[in-house]
Amino acid sequence: MGAMTLSPLDSVLGFTIPGRHARGRVVRLGSTLDAILTPHGYPPVIERVLAEALVLAALFGSTLKDDAGQLTLQAQTQGGAIDLLVCDYKGGEMRGYLRHDPDRAAEIGTDPSLFALFGKGYLAITFDQAVTGERYQGIVPLEGGSLAEAAESYFAQSEQIPSLVRIGVERTGAGGRIAGGILIQHLPEGEEGRDRIHTRLDHPEWEHVAALGQTVSESELCDPALPLETLVWRLFNEEEVRVHPGPPLVRGCRCDPAHVRSVIEQFPADEQREMADDAGLIHVDCEFCARRFSFEAMAE
Repeated sequence: MGAMTLSPLDSVLGFTIPGRHARGRVVRLGSTLDAILTPHGYPPVIERVLAEALVLAALFGSTLKDDAGQLTLQAQTQGGAIDLLVCDYKGGEMRGYLRHDPDRAAEIGTDPSLFALFGKGYLAITFDQAVTGERYQGIVPLEGGSLAEAAESYFAQSEQIPSLVRIGVERTGAGGRIAGGILIQHLPEGEEGRDRIHTRLDHPEWEHVAALGQTVSESELCDPALPLETLVWRLFNEEEVRVHPGPPLVRGCRCDPAHVRSVIEQFPADEQREMADDAGLIHVDCEFCARRFSFEAMAE
């Protein structure tokens, strides 16, 4: 690896290990995570779930070769503390939100199982390719001990790619949040860079890479003083590793007051008045950024 140092927060670093036929992504979120989470005021146990999901979205979305492409991660649930979780990634811009039952969230403790969080649910991961117009979706049950384990199941079932996913979330002394994650995948000989690879699950080179990747700690993933390149070097210091920085990660809610107004103006005046409150205002809420847009209804 070269001498460059990628900013340790709100960034993603891709890497390949040619000699071991492996590739990966490492992500760390700081102020971007705060910007997404703070407006909602989630309880800590629920907040952590969305933070983990945003890390997954960044890990998966940054594999898209087309900046205009989009990755959407959605959890549909039944019977858990969380009713719905949605987050997406597009060219480094991220957004996300979830709906939860406050009473159930208060009962599940500080280290709940996926079943307590989601009940009977599944995780849908959708890749939209802007250039080709292709859409690919994989769906896996929300089973196991964490969202990271569910993500590993996605790659094993939908992609047939041996994968390792680790995620960490921590609070800073100043009351902020930092989340980090790593995704490592096996590539068979001669297949480096392909999107979907079918390979044997018992490849000894992959077992070596996975064993090294499993040594990463949550504190390393979340350490703002640890550059991402240094983290990768620590894990694979005996290997040739090639790195390629991804785009900076930012909050990117795409709600637009002008667009919302144009949609409302398409309704006839009488329908606008039905939508309005007693003060004659129509309110439109954006679930992603927790903002409310208010417009005057059309007069007769």
